[in-house]
Amino acid sequence: MKTHSRRQFSKLTLGASVSLALNSLASAADPKKETGDKKDGLTWYKVEDWGIEGRGWQSDEMERFYARLPLKAKEVVRKPVWSLSQHSSGMLTRFSSNATKIQVRYTLTGGLAMPHMPATGVSGIDLYAENSKGQLRWVSVVKPTKKEVNATIAQGFDPGTRQYTAYLPLYNGIHSLEFGVPEGSTFTPIAPRKNRPILFYGTSIMHGACASRPGMALPAILGRQLGLPTINLGFSGNGKMDLELAALIGEIDASVYVLDCLPNMTPDLVTERAEPFVHQLRKIRPDTPILLVEDRTYGYAWIKESARQRHRGSRAALVLAYDKLVSSGIKNLHYMEGANLLGDDNEGTTDGSHPNDLGFMRQAKLTEPILRKILKKG
Repeated sequence: MKTHSRRQFSKLTLGASVSLALNSLASAADPKKETGDKKDGLTWYKVEDWGIEGRGWQSDEMERFYARLPLKAKEVVRKPVWSLSQHSSGMLTRFSSNATKIQVRYTLTGGLAMPHMPATGVSGIDLYAENSKGQLRWVSVVKPTKKEVNATIAQGFDPGTRQYTAYLPLYNGIHSLEFGVPEGSTFTPIAPRKNRPILFYGTSIMHGACASRPGMALPAILGRQLGLPTINLGFSGNGKMDLELAALIGEIDASVYVLDCLPNMTPDLVTERAEPFVHQLRKIRPDTPILLVEDRTYGYAWIKESARQRHRGSRAALVLAYDKLVSSGIKNLHYMEGANLLGDDNEGTTDGSHPNDLGFMRQAKLTEPILRKILKKG
């Protein structure tokens, strides 16, 4: 396969593979068991004490622990980007426990839900556990009804010690996050993995709209499938290839940069910004693979000419930018077509634009083999 063949990736099969065994990538549990605070028969453990995955900067660089951009970005990025960066989208934490009941408490900073996206996705904590084969399987999700959340996320488990992964809210910010288990139960924090993450930069779709719960956002699905940490820098309505974001993204030593901004960009904006953005990122990271992704097809495009025209214009502009970048000498640059990202039956969206869970699963199914191929080659 030629590195710069634009059409190649769309032809990759799901059989593409790379040695990314989950067992070799999982971090060992932190041998230090946190003491925890006891109250009402439960022992509570603060996530801040052992850390989170999905954030690209260290805690001392942040204004808020559960934010996605560092404090230095506050006066650099546009105000909407900064505001959206305060959402915890893409973050997760892991722990091991033999508890048959798990409680969680946290405080939300914004509204519980949106007209097209439920509270479980906007504001919920989504819990997965490893089965006997080491595979992550869904367990339960918090269904918030107020900003101050203190809820039983799961109970009545079969006996046994398991590793858990908890995904944080997609479209809300949170304050201190704690998990509680009955006194006498074991609880062992699992440190964030040190593998180079896959970094996703994009729009509301990457941000997570309209997943029914945090574990169904595209980066979360791909993180489970590939066994790698992911960083979600989707900014709703604001994935526009701002050059300052290229500089910030370049600070993160990623295994792949996935740039999926077309849904927020007109053809003129693509022409203006795509090449400079990639050049800026390449100056900082000369070798890291970059994947340019076309926009998904609107669910109503089959019956709306203006939607089809939008796709034709923006995709043509991105193809042209890609070709110019390759001609200019940019290496390890890849391209993914978007026409069928959500399927071809128009059932993959919530509102014609944003994927539902079916749409996200279809997008992941097409994206996974491409990322495996890139990772294997890289």
